[in-house]
Amino acid sequence: MTAHDSATRSRAIPVPTPAAGLAWGLLGVLAFSFTVPFTRIAVGGLDPLFIGSGRAVVAAVLAATALILTRQRRPRGAQWGRLCLVVGGVVIGFPLLTSFALTSTPASHGAVVIALLPAATAVVAVLRAGERPPRAFWAATVAGALVAVGFASAHSGGLGRLHWADLLLFGAVLAAAVGYAEGGLLARELGAWQTISWALVLGAPVTGGLALVSALREPPDGTPGEWVAFGYLAVVSMFLGFFAWYRGLGIGPMARVSQTQLVQPVLSIVWAGLLLGEHVSTGTVVGGLAVIACAGFAVRVRQPAPAPLGR
Repeated sequence: MTAHDSATRSRAIPVPTPAAGLAWGLLGVLAFSFTVPFTRIAVGGLDPLFIGSGRAVVAAVLAATALILTRQRRPRGAQWGRLCLVVGGVVIGFPLLTSFALTSTPASHGAVVIALLPAATAVVAVLRAGERPPRAFWAATVAGALVAVGFASAHSGGLGRLHWADLLLFGAVLAAAVGYAEGGLLARELGAWQTISWALVLGAPVTGGLALVSALREPPDGTPGEWVAFGYLAVVSMFLGFFAWYRGLGIGPMARVSQTQLVQPVLSIVWAGLLLGEHVSTGTVVGGLAVIACAGFAVRVRQPAPAPLGR
């Protein structure tokens, strides 16, 4: 072996740390925190079917362009089927369900969706990825979910009786949890932005058809503000935000990174107050601090040491 051998020249590839996963996850949460307020703005004049599907069509065009320009390899075999779960969860399910729900409920009430997502994603991640977080993690997860739900529901005047909008929101939670967990696993194989890009392209025939049906039934005619909100949903919420979010989930541990989303309802309600004029009370600030405290404890819980490999 000489100094010119490739084995001598090769350098160790740095392995991303859990802190990096949390940082990427928080960046994705910041991007997603505007989704509920901007959806509420957009549905003020645009058809919810057009919003839920059209944003995915715009994102699919961007995704296809990026895939072609960078000459990414196509997914193989079972990866296509797993991408279908991502499509059903975050490309079609969550956008459509939340768009219809927010036509009749305020953005602060819609934050209930975000409050439930971390716990739901953690459960799906544990079942799907086989992660084994310690009991303290689950205690923090349950506490954080309860505090977040109580915070969001109290801010919106209480959940009251379940109606169709609540059922849509709960369905959106389940859809997004599956899409997040499966997408996080695929990000380890395909790459973060590649995963959401392939999912958007794969779902384009469905989302494009729905957008066309909506446009023919009711030609979109929104105000400049509503179109700006739609643009954010398409470019950031549907595309760029997933670059960071799937990157964070891919680095993992997935169940811990998902807990950073407990901060999202706090941010969403703050943006709702600033953008929509919804009242932000002292209780919102106190509840927000409690949510952040639970999230901080959850992400700091140490994973159990891996068992030694057998001989």
